[in-house]
Amino acid sequence: MTSEPSASRDGLIFCPLASGSRGNAIFISDGTTSVLVDAGLSGVEIERRMKARGLAPQELDAVVVSHEHGDHIRGVGVLSRRFHLPVYISPGTETAAGSRMGRLTDVAHFECGTGFSIRTLSLHPFSTSHDAADPAGFTIGRNGTRIGIATDLGVATAMVREHLRACSLVFIEANHDPEMLMNGPYPWHLKQRVKSRTGHLSNFDTRSLVAEIQHDRLSHVVLGHMSEKNNCPRKALSTVGAAFGQCRTRLSLATQEEGGELIRLSGE
Repeated sequence: MTSEPSASRDGLIFCPLASGSRGNAIFISDGTTSVLVDAGLSGVEIERRMKARGLAPQELDAVVVSHEHGDHIRGVGVLSRRFHLPVYISPGTETAAGSRMGRLTDVAHFECGTGFSIRTLSLHPFSTSHDAADPAGFTIGRNGTRIGIATDLGVATAMVREHLRACSLVFIEANHDPEMLMNGPYPWHLKQRVKSRTGHLSNFDTRSLVAEIQHDRLSHVVLGHMSEKNNCPRKALSTVGAAFGQCRTRLSLATQEEGGELIRLSGE
């Protein structure tokens, strides 16, 4: 039987199960409460990736949904029904998703700007700039240790920067290299959408954001939602990495093909 890893005292566990345009899912736990932020792969694939990292799907307490795009909700309904999980979602996102998630075991609504709790975890959703009905980023924490999540956004607003500023780990997209995007295979209208204020952050946008929010307790920055056609790991890591200088923050990259590293954050 798979046993769930335990967090350090008052600490958190973070594991990106998938990140990219073909599916997104993030596992977060404090050792007592475990949630998925988005479930954009099939239920079977999410279970497989969790088990490959020693995580127990049956120990999940909820699924939290950032927005209604298919690469974020594909497996939500299946997991909700299979493991009797409540789904935390904004009313606008639920309406925009329509019937695509199917029947949900239970629904709990949240509003961007208003914090809520799932058992021992504290969550604060904040609005992001993306072409969705009511897109949200999140900070998730316990006892002063916080994880910040902001993917699928075309611009890092002052609100986004403020929420990410005090986090121990930040999961942020580095979607595209501008030159690769403009010279790549996308049609013009899609290139315009990607680089718009409601599209996705470039490597350089993310470098500027990270430079502004870094602090002594920011131990990890994990890059996600990297375009397979308009970016590459070397460009994403080298461009964003230039923001750190001599800072000891660890920079890594979550990918589409397999689950990422399981990161443990110790409490204060």
